[in-house]
Parts: sequence; structure tokens; C-alpha cells
Amino acid sequence: MIEPSATNRSQGADSNAAPLAGVRVLDFTHVLAGPFCTRLLADFGADVVRVESSLRPDRLGAGTWKPGFEDKQDRPAAYMSSNRSKRSLTINLKAKGGAELATRLARVADVVVENFSAGVMARLRLDYANLSPVNPRIIFASMAGYGQEGPRRDWVSMNVNLQGSIGLMMVTGAEGDPPIAVGNSWCDYVGGLTTCFAIIQALLDRETTGVGANLDVAQFEANAGPLGALLTGSLLGAGLSSRMENRSLTAVPQGCYPCAGDDDWLAISVETDRQWQELVGVLGNPPALLGERFTTPLGRITGHDEIDAALTTWTQARPAAEVERTLKAAHVPAERVRKIEQVVDEPDGARVFHPMPEPRIGGMLVTGLPFALAADAMPSPYAAPRLGQHTDDVLREWLGLSDGEIEEQRAEVLV
Repeated sequence: MIEPSATNRSQGADSNAAPLAGVRVLDFTHVLAGPFCTRLLADFGADVVRVESSLRPDRLGAGTWKPGFEDKQDRPAAYMSSNRSKRSLTINLKAKGGAELATRLARVADVVVENFSAGVMARLRLDYANLSPVNPRIIFASMAGYGQEGPRRDWVSMNVNLQGSIGLMMVTGAEGDPPIAVGNSWCDYVGGLTTCFAIIQALLDRETTGVGANLDVAQFEANAGPLGALLTGSLLGAGLSSRMENRSLTAVPQGCYPCAGDDDWLAISVETDRQWQELVGVLGNPPALLGERFTTPLGRITGHDEIDAALTTWTQARPAAEVERTLKAAHVPAERVRKIEQVVDEPDGARVFHPMPEPRIGGMLVTGLPFALAADAMPSPYAAPRLGQHTDDVLREWLGLSDGEIEEQRAEVLV
């Protein structure tokens, strides 16, 4: 277990506590990349407190609900997913005394996380340069799109901009398509995960050094890394940056094939000669696929169109579930393409998705960390907070403020 700052250690902690139990995280993040990072820290047991304001609500909270789900304080499903297991404190950082109160909270925190544009926290005097003198053990993580320094530091970035800037949109889709983004805010999740890794490493380092760290995690850099072979191949002139739709240079055939039914598809990826032989056998050994050139991966690459035509003829005549079952029995990698709502009904769904009480809607399914530690070590997730729900509790617990002291700041600062 990572040791929190001495002032944050809970009484009676034991070796079975969650890895980040007692670690205090002051969360200034918004939208998705930052909140996903701090949600992961919360999943590890950290006490994550969101610093919010009714005067500048999180843009992710601007969604609307279907009839019957009123009074949600504009907390849509995306917000409740990324901000579960956290607490919410409201502070107007621009009010007289607002930044000072945030500084007092940072003085007793272990981690501060923010994903504003470069320079915002410095203007509020809440950056590492201002906080480290009052808390030398603080770990300060910034998640600006292009970092705190460099020629693009002032550029505002969002997921789709980053996908364009790292070249990802030009290797997605097929030749002739316009640039296509990978769905589900890919860059936000990669950036959040990368920053979480960096914070945990800094916490481990602090146990040896006794001092904190200033982590400048540029989202551009975080997302350039996963380009992997695409980047290396392009730099070496290997042609790996071409748009291949669902095809691959190593697995042939590979693609999504239509099946009988309404918009039913099967994803197939054949990596080895043995899998290819099994696939051809399942198809009934059609003469068109028995030629000498199909015995090697390179030959199958050049004949991909012919393979696809034969495969499509076969899959279109059968339900996706039948095709999946037949190919899996032959040890050919194949999966039905599921719609999102179908994923939770899979045989291992109960292990992946867990029910979480959510008072605003009765309950919801959430994912946890995809690995197991001691059965009693990891905390159960709980619902995302209402705006400012824990303001008084946090000020009492972290700063020891009295009810009277809290009320003195209620009108202008705690909003």
C-alpha cells in the first residue's frame, strides 16, 4: 500500500487496505480525460474530491435526460461514469478567498490533478510553483493538450483535435474516405490512463525521496505513443500508415463480414497457416481458395479480395451466432460484432459489469479494475456526487473548519 502524507493516514489502517487508501486527491479536472484519470485513482481507494463551481459547470454536465429522469443537476450518464466514487466541493476560484481556500486544501493533499489549458492554474496561483512551497510532498499532474511548455502550449485541444494532430484520423477507415475519428473519445481515455500511471509512479518515488513531483503530461505525447508500429513503419518508409479499413498486414484474412439477419456482422482475424487451413475446411474447401499462392501470408495478402468474396458468400447465408460457433470450434478467431447494449449480456458479463446504487436513477452497471487484488482490499464503487454535495464534510475533515467558519464563506466562495 502506498503511504499517504502523515497527516492523511487513517486510524487503524492495515495491510489489506486498498492501494491508495488515505491518499487525498484534489481534482480540478473537467470533461473526460482528467475525470477518467481521477476515477481510476478513486478505484484504487484514493479520497478524490472534485473542485467544482455552479458558476462554471463541467461541460460534460450539459446533457439532457429523457422524461422521467428529472432533477439530475445536469449530471448525464457520461458524468456519472467518469466521476463515480468521488466527492464534490464547490469553490469559486475567482472570488476573494477562493484560491486561498483551494491552497489550504492543497496543503493537506497528496495529489492535485488539473486538465485546464496551459497557464490557467498559474494565473490562479494554484500551480506547482505556488503549491510546492506550502506542501513539498505534493504531486501535481497537469494534462494540457500540448503541455505547459513549447510552441503549442496555448492551443486548446479536444479528443477529435488530438486524433487529427497525431495522424490517427488518416489511418482509420478506407482509402478515399474523409478523415475518420476513432469512436468513444479515444484520446481522452489514453491520456487519463497515462496520467494515472504517472501519478502512481510519483507516489512510489515519494516513498523514497520524501518529496513530490511536477508531472507535465501532454495529451499529444500520451497519444502519440500508442501509434506504435504505425509511426515506426511510416518513418522507415514501410507503408504502414496507409488506410486499410479493417485489414491487417499480418493477419489475413481480417475484416468484418455480413451475416444473415438485420445488420449482423462477424469479425474474423486469421494469423497462422493452421488457422487458414481450418477456415478453408469450414468453407468446404472451395477450389478458388486452394491455389498455391494462398499457402503463404504474402499470397493471401495479394488475394485478399478473392478471399473476402468467398467468405462473404458463406457468412451471408448463415446467422452470426452459427458462424461464430462454427469458426470457434475450428479454432479460427471470430467474434460476433455486438452492439453496446448486448455486451453486458455476455457469459462473463457478471464478472465485468457490477451493479452500483445510483439514487437518481435507481442503479447502474459499471466496470471495475480489470484485475483482482485481495478480496477485501478494493472499495466498492459509489454514485457520482451532486454538485457541492460534500463541501461541508471535506472542509471539516481536511481543514478542521467549524460550522461557523464554513458559513462565513458560503455566500461568495462556496458556490
